[in-house]
Amino acid sequence: MTDTTSGHDRLLILVTAILFSTGGAAVKATTLTAWQVASFRATVAAAVILILVPEARRGWSKGSLAVGSAFAATTILFVFANKLTTAANAIFLQGTAPLYVLLLGPLLLGEKTRRRQLVYMAVIAVGMVFFFVGNQPASAIAVDPVTGNLLAAASGLTYALLIVGLRRLGSGPGHAGATITAVCCGNLIAAAATMPMALPVTSATTTDWLVMLYLGVFQIGVAYALLVRGITRVPALEASLILIAEPVLSPVWAWLVHGEAPTAWAIFGGVVILCATTAMTLSNEKKA
Repeated sequence: MTDTTSGHDRLLILVTAILFSTGGAAVKATTLTAWQVASFRATVAAAVILILVPEARRGWSKGSLAVGSAFAATTILFVFANKLTTAANAIFLQGTAPLYVLLLGPLLLGEKTRRRQLVYMAVIAVGMVFFFVGNQPASAIAVDPVTGNLLAAASGLTYALLIVGLRRLGSGPGHAGATITAVCCGNLIAAAATMPMALPVTSATTTDWLVMLYLGVFQIGVAYALLVRGITRVPALEASLILIAEPVLSPVWAWLVHGEAPTAWAIFGGVVILCATTAMTLSNEKKA
């Protein structure tokens, strides 16, 4: 791997993380319902992935359907969480996925949980508690923070199932095609599952449709196309650390665009989760 190639691939992953991070602010920028956002974003994203990534058009299997279902659940829960609570809470609580991965690993992957990992699990769990401390005031763009926080926490579990599923698909033959196929399948499932509640569209502005196009084309479609190309030549540790830019930047976009500020407890909890996740990533890489 040349320095030029690896530098280019790292840039692709960084751009992916930046695109991912804009999701919360963009979801809040539309007057469409959560059902409509989840459905229309997924529809556009599936089409873009099929066009940009040839591997997504083949290799469909029961495995891709199962993993795609976890992807669909994660994206739907994420949209609803962002409509109900702050973007920071939504992304940080989804970031508790490593806690569930460690719990599910022995059962679904046959991976043993080390004693040190139990410490990280405990720290992540403690960080999660801080999001439910104190009273998060409701606002026009975070109308029900408590329910939103619960849905965001649930998205952490479904995201963990997605990670575990992608890991199993990635260990088999044709792994690159299998993983992007699962992502494409997940978008199709999300679109189909939410479409009955999304229609009819009684009122929508030009801004709403532009936001839907941005979310589907760039925040999901282009982002995953870039990730598939960049991650194959970047070490897993570097890729994981670069992608941490997503939860770091997501609250920043929400603050810049909407003036949304999470509570001090939520910020502290987010920092705890980020630090524990980063430390766990570094520790696992050293032991690999």
